[in-house]
Amino acid sequence: MSLEMPAGARWLDRRLGSLLDRLFGPGADDTLPNRYRLQVRAGLLDETLKLATYSAVTHLIIALAVAYFFWGSASNTYLVGLLAVVTVLITAATYATWLYWRTHGDTASAHTVRWGCRISAGLAFALGLAWATMPVVLFAPSDSNARLLVVAIMAGLISDAYVVGPLLSVSYLFAIPVIVGSFVGLARSGEPIALSIGLLLAVYAVFVVTSVSRMSRLSCQRILDRVRVEDQSETIGLLLNAFEANASDWLWETDETGRFQHVSTRMADVLACPVQTLQHASFPALLAGRAEAPPEADQSADLLDRLQRGAAFHQHLIAVDTGTGRRWLRLSGKPFLDQRGRFAGFRGVGSDVTEARRAEAHIAYLATRDPMTDLSNRVMFHEVASEACAAAQASDATVSLLYLDLDGFKTINDSIGHAAGDALLGQVADRLRALLPTDAQAFRLGGDEFAILQRGRDGAAAQALAEATIEALREPYLIDGVRAEIGVSIGIACAPADATDPEDLLRKADLALYNAKETGKGRWRGFDRNLEVRVQRRHELDEAMRQALAGGEMALHYQPLVSLQNGQVVGCEALLRWTRPGLGPVSPAELIPIAEGTGFILTIGRWALRRACAEALTWPARMRVAVNISSVHFRRPDFFADVAAVLAETGLAADRLEIEITESIFLANTPHVLDNLRALRALGVRIALDDFGTGYSSLSYLTQFPVDKIKIDRAFVRDLTSRPECLTVIEAIMVIARDLHIDVTVEGVETEQQAELLRLRRCNSAQGFLYSPARPPEELPELIEHLSRTAVPAEPAVRAVA
Repeated sequence: MSLEMPAGARWLDRRLGSLLDRLFGPGADDTLPNRYRLQVRAGLLDETLKLATYSAVTHLIIALAVAYFFWGSASNTYLVGLLAVVTVLITAATYATWLYWRTHGDTASAHTVRWGCRISAGLAFALGLAWATMPVVLFAPSDSNARLLVVAIMAGLISDAYVVGPLLSVSYLFAIPVIVGSFVGLARSGEPIALSIGLLLAVYAVFVVTSVSRMSRLSCQRILDRVRVEDQSETIGLLLNAFEANASDWLWETDETGRFQHVSTRMADVLACPVQTLQHASFPALLAGRAEAPPEADQSADLLDRLQRGAAFHQHLIAVDTGTGRRWLRLSGKPFLDQRGRFAGFRGVGSDVTEARRAEAHIAYLATRDPMTDLSNRVMFHEVASEACAAAQASDATVSLLYLDLDGFKTINDSIGHAAGDALLGQVADRLRALLPTDAQAFRLGGDEFAILQRGRDGAAAQALAEATIEALREPYLIDGVRAEIGVSIGIACAPADATDPEDLLRKADLALYNAKETGKGRWRGFDRNLEVRVQRRHELDEAMRQALAGGEMALHYQPLVSLQNGQVVGCEALLRWTRPGLGPVSPAELIPIAEGTGFILTIGRWALRRACAEALTWPARMRVAVNISSVHFRRPDFFADVAAVLAETGLAADRLEIEITESIFLANTPHVLDNLRALRALGVRIALDDFGTGYSSLSYLTQFPVDKIKIDRAFVRDLTSRPECLTVIEAIMVIARDLHIDVTVEGVETEQQAELLRLRRCNSAQGFLYSPARPPEELPELIEHLSRTAVPAEPAVRAVA
């Protein structure tokens, strides 16, 4: 028999494809995988073949019955031929079914399924044609009983379409020839009863064909649903397996008694316990082996309570002791019900968060530690100090805060490098750790600032600790073979006596530290209420001075500079005066440091320079005006431009302006200092070095920096008559100044005897109360005239030399 499908069979196969398309929905070829279509066809073929096995036996029995009942009344040759054909077709179908299941039952390809459908359809069509001959041959010549038997057999054969119904093409190819053959057999008889039977047969045939079509459609839908469910189940299974194999989380499940029913290998690995041991264990048993009390973050008690109540829980953190140490697990779960709606256990997901907890703990540690010194940092200081202050206030105990600032650290850091500075801070921290008592804790607050918090001790203990700290930190350090020496200043404040909260305690210790530095560094000072008064005073003056300058409360007074050779006034030094209405004068010694600290000195300096130049225009042309300029102003790159602008604005000749500077300008030598000095000298402005001979004065300044005058400090003049060495120093300065062509002015001259001694040493000029204190500008004309009238004539040169 050829395996080529008949044309009708191919048409029915296309109808089956159309049916599948309708079942899959519009556009299924584009939206559904081809494997779905293949699996549905394979399922329909499989069901048809399974049912055909039982149908084959029925066909063989019917063929034997037909031969038996019609033997002798019909052609025996036909009966034997029909039996032979049916037997061959049944045998071929059975063999084909067996071969298909054996070779392709579980892994049928599209080609195999297609040819399986065609072979099945061909065999069904051939079998239908064989049975279609029976009514044609047997119905007309038979008696009424035999005809009834033929009709019954044909009706039964038509109903066999239900058996092969899942595969619609096979069902149609078998049933249609049988139906057609039945109509032909009835038509040949030509009897009226045959017409009635034909009508009933037609109704029956339509019912069968319609039912078979619906049954095939339902079978397609059922198989498609099954394929989808299997595919989804397989996908879910793969995802779950991949999830448990590769993810840090795992799945768990318990029964209604709380015993584990599903334990993944991942969970067993985390707990360092075999799967067999965990299987049928329970959460209480898992937690029972903890050697220590659960930590504060552990939520196992709430988790066990929820398990007992059948309540869901989410992201619960529990600590479990394992053979490899304590592990932290984060668990989520919810109850599930069985088919009867009864509680059946819990299902959930778990994860090992041990490393995350360790990382969080390490981050928390780093957040409270200084990485350079490994001391607690400022954040930790506020936390510890808050607790200590509260405890001290509640128990009437004492907490002492030692606020440390290293002396000379910046010099070390700038001279031998920041890496060496970092190493030095580490050694400082080591020394602090070594000397601290058990009731004290050290902190690094930032930069070269440290703090020591000492609990439960009186002020004397804090002072002793401060002394020990100063001694320990002043010892030399060795950094990469380089010897370094620093000191430390300490401010002490106590709680609750001085403050009750960390911020206030630190602020008052800072005030004490500032006082320690003011009094010479390398020492400690305790907090004193007067320090707050001073700070309040500084704050008050800082706010008031801005309004005072704008409101005209500040003014310049002028102290004359008198030539020691002829007694004439050669110039005046402008001195700042501030008198607060109703409060009296404010000393420049108090005002200037505050203004320098806030930067307001720049505004004051510009105002004083402009005011002095403008007022000097009213003086005799031979007189100069000297203006003190802060080092803060002089280090700015635009200072020369400020001076030039003032001279241009006021019209004062540049050689009549004298800028007085102090040695502090040179201590932090910036590129702008020398540039400003040279530019001012080139413009014609004179430069005077004030307070020479005190502080860090160095003769090298006279050769390195261009100056026109030096002013000898009043400290040498005060003891001029009682201490001969003071006069010796002045004489030495005069020799150097004459050789360098530098003028010399002596400050603080108060007696004629002092003036005479300085005149004999050929000093150029002097200023002091002998001549006049600083006077308002309106009093200057009368003062200058008075000093000119009382001037002492210059002595002969011979006497001056003597």
